[in-house]
Amino acid sequence: MKTAGKNLNQGSFGQGRAQWGKAFGRSLMASMVLVVGLAGSAQAAPAANPAVTESVAPTTAPAPAAAAPESITPVNPAPTIQPPETRGMDLSIWGMYQHADAVVKAVMIGLVLASIVTWTILFAKGSELLRAKRRLRREQLALAEARSLDEASELAQNFSPESVSAVLLNDAQNELELSAESNDNNGIKERTGFRLERRVAAYSRNMGRGNGFLATIGAISPFVGLFGTVWGIMNSFIGIAHSQTTNLAVVAPGIAEALLATAMGLVAAIPAVVIYNIFARVISGHRAQVGDVAAQVLLLQGRDLDLAATAEAKRSQHAHQLRAG
Repeated sequence: MKTAGKNLNQGSFGQGRAQWGKAFGRSLMASMVLVVGLAGSAQAAPAANPAVTESVAPTTAPAPAAAAPESITPVNPAPTIQPPETRGMDLSIWGMYQHADAVVKAVMIGLVLASIVTWTILFAKGSELLRAKRRLRREQLALAEARSLDEASELAQNFSPESVSAVLLNDAQNELELSAESNDNNGIKERTGFRLERRVAAYSRNMGRGNGFLATIGAISPFVGLFGTVWGIMNSFIGIAHSQTTNLAVVAPGIAEALLATAMGLVAAIPAVVIYNIFARVISGHRAQVGDVAAQVLLLQGRDLDLAATAEAKRSQHAHQLRAG
């Protein structure tokens, strides 16, 4: 009985060991298969990586080439306005005049005419004053040698028809003829002096003819030019508002045209003022020369009257002595 139980235990134990051995063998085989599979996958992984990089490289390589055009292309560039009329515009004086407004053109034409008048007066009046001064100087030297009014009148016959000295001598002779019946020598001298004074004043006014134009041109030309400038700048601002831009190429031509009017006003005014001052001094000196000639004529007349009065007094005294004797 014990032997049968022992045999039974040994048989069951042998079967258990056999089953355990089979299970252990299967697990060992599975472990070996797993280890072999992992080793194979580890060896295959490096070979697969180049393939992956080769498959990815063509897709990622063109990226910089695609990004380059995006950095070059500008994004929403600001528009630039270039009006066709400002391209190649003539900015010379004549070109600016042609492109100026009608009012500015009228101002420029008026200033040019004023400048022409100024220079015409300079040459005409300057030559007239120069001839008159030289002529009067010669006449003054000739009258200084005369000893009587009659002798001076004889010398005046050789003077120029435009001679003021001859006119003064004629006035003095005329007053003597008109006052021939008068015995008041002082009255004759006063009347002659008054006539000569009026003659000198009239001659001075005649010599100052043209200076009024110079004074007017010198006074108003800057303001006329300033008016043209203001008008031109107003038109420039209107053009800026219409073009809706402050581009210098659009603004500069209009402002240049406006400033040209002021420049022309100064060109007309400055010479006019200078010439006016020169003529004022020259005419003042010439008036003094004419006054000296009038004084010489009055001196000769007074001498003749005094000599005639003295001679008459001597004759009267001599006749009185003869009657007394």
